[in-house]
Amino acid sequence: MADVPSEPQEVFGETVDVQEVAIAPYHRPTPHGDKLRELVRNPKLPSVDRPKVLALLEQYDQWLREMAGLASAGDEKVRDLVALLNAYKEKVEVDLIWDSSESFLYRQKGQLKLDNSVLEEWFPWLVDPAIMPELGGNDLVVGPAKAFAAARFQSSLTDVNGRPGLIIRNKDQDFTIGRPVYLKASFSSSFDGVVTDEVSTYVAYIAAELKTNLDKTMFQEASATSHDLTIATPGSHYFLICEYLDMTPISSAGTDISEVLVLRGRRTGSQDRRNYSDAEYRRKNRDEYVARLRKFPVRTEVVERFVSNVRAILQNHTSDLSDAVERGYF
Repeated sequence: MADVPSEPQEVFGETVDVQEVAIAPYHRPTPHGDKLRELVRNPKLPSVDRPKVLALLEQYDQWLREMAGLASAGDEKVRDLVALLNAYKEKVEVDLIWDSSESFLYRQKGQLKLDNSVLEEWFPWLVDPAIMPELGGNDLVVGPAKAFAAARFQSSLTDVNGRPGLIIRNKDQDFTIGRPVYLKASFSSSFDGVVTDEVSTYVAYIAAELKTNLDKTMFQEASATSHDLTIATPGSHYFLICEYLDMTPISSAGTDISEVLVLRGRRTGSQDRRNYSDAEYRRKNRDEYVARLRKFPVRTEVVERFVSNVRAILQNHTSDLSDAVERGYF
């Protein structure tokens, strides 16, 4: 994968200082770390919770160091990463949010993206040659991204400005493996000394939507997104990944979703969840809540299935049809 340069540049659709986003030596996007740092600066954060957020930032840094320090490979490394994920998620879900004496963090956790961003940051750690040797020396970009969804020419036959009006539409994806693409359009085949449109975008060949809870509306939205993605990039693959299922399972066979993966199990019923925003209820029912989280951790076998799917794509997919007859398939 590409080295991370030290100069500010456009990454995932925004101009940023890469060294702030990809903390050395990890060289990966840090959406969860960014959310924690934003939370520290949030004026609505109760003062009693601020020391706990600062403490979690230290634990977050340790989490990254432990993942970076793993010497294992293959399925063993997947198991190690899942174990570190579950341990860190408990710090976020229990020590920070559940144990708070205020209700701000629990009620706003969806908007703050405290729990969902953990998965966004963690999944790129699976894209590792020690886990996926098929990656080889390919120069790939991994992480959440604004991915190519469509292109159009916003011009007319009688326009006199000389521009074809190439416009790119991008779609936010929680997890991607892809490559940046640079496009140039002109009414002249030489491109020299004429007006051109020059744009850059990012092609997600593998994309995943990451949900904490998946309901029917989210499934339908993901079905539409997967269709748009496969129309824009026919060689792409789209996965829908959730921690908890909040609907009756629906077959994805009639959609462009490659597979739906449920990391933990069914969501807790609404009759119980309605009490969770009450700090006193959380205090009294802490043991029960922790026991449930530990009973339904992120399942290693589901993550391994995702890894196997990605490896199969890397092994088998080719757009080169020049030797299709000799191969015997295309």
